[in-house]
Amino acid sequence: MLKNFEHFVSETQVTPEIAEDLIDRAEAFKQGAKPEVATPYYAANLFFENSTRTHTSFEMAERKLGMTVIPFDPVHSSVTKGESLEDTLRALAAIGIQVAVIRHSQDNYYQPLIEANVPLHIVNAGDGAGQHPSQMMLDLMTIREEFGHFKGLHVGIVGDLVHSRVARSDMAMLTQLGATVSFSGPKSWYTKDFQQYGDYVPLDDLIPQVDVLMLLRVQLERLTAAEKTEFSAESYHERFGINQARYDRMKPGAIIMHPAPVNRGVELASDLVLADRSRIFKQMHNGVFMRMAMLELVCGK
Repeated sequence: MLKNFEHFVSETQVTPEIAEDLIDRAEAFKQGAKPEVATPYYAANLFFENSTRTHTSFEMAERKLGMTVIPFDPVHSSVTKGESLEDTLRALAAIGIQVAVIRHSQDNYYQPLIEANVPLHIVNAGDGAGQHPSQMMLDLMTIREEFGHFKGLHVGIVGDLVHSRVARSDMAMLTQLGATVSFSGPKSWYTKDFQQYGDYVPLDDLIPQVDVLMLLRVQLERLTAAEKTEFSAESYHERFGINQARYDRMKPGAIIMHPAPVNRGVELASDLVLADRSRIFKQMHNGVFMRMAMLELVCGK
């Protein structure tokens, strides 16, 4: 039985046992299980960075749990007048919001809020280049659905490592669950943060080895002006992207994953986004049920 969390903000809160239990609960939701969340329950989604999948996935999860979703638009909120995030959350709590799902550009934005005892639950939908626990959990769910286990699997994480909260969350949990993790992509993005979790392997050496090829979006919005000037989509795809020739060298049963949005023709050839080995849209489908499980863990009876 899962013990409720007050907040769900980081991979560090998740043990292998909790991860497996959350996947079990998400699978139960996928099969039609009824939620255990008291009603009425009010949620607000505060996305200070653009998002399609995560934002709408959380809102769908909230509605499936029977929650009432109160719209929040950062562009038209008092944050633009200088109100602190803490005061915004206190204001929302004062009018009856019980859980806030937040995406923010600042790493670790949630820590001072938790220390200030804001009077509602916080679910982290991504902080800067820090953590993305819901993407981590839906990735784990998708992998376990495919293989039935984690121990002994080889997962290759390829691409924009240095800016990726997905890579940081996934590599830590996959390692705890018994998978082997390797990294590839531009070697300058393989920093010391990643060295304790796995080796750097040139892409063409890595492809035939892995069970899961996890591609990361090149986050152009986080590159410096000089990096943007130097970046070439065509060159990146030639050196680090998955084209048909590389796809054909994957081992039998191996799959491709990507947190999306996909830069077609950069990380992955456009005609491979829906290929037989691709699980990109399955990840999105699983995300609703996993976010239901995470919200229930925080807000459940």
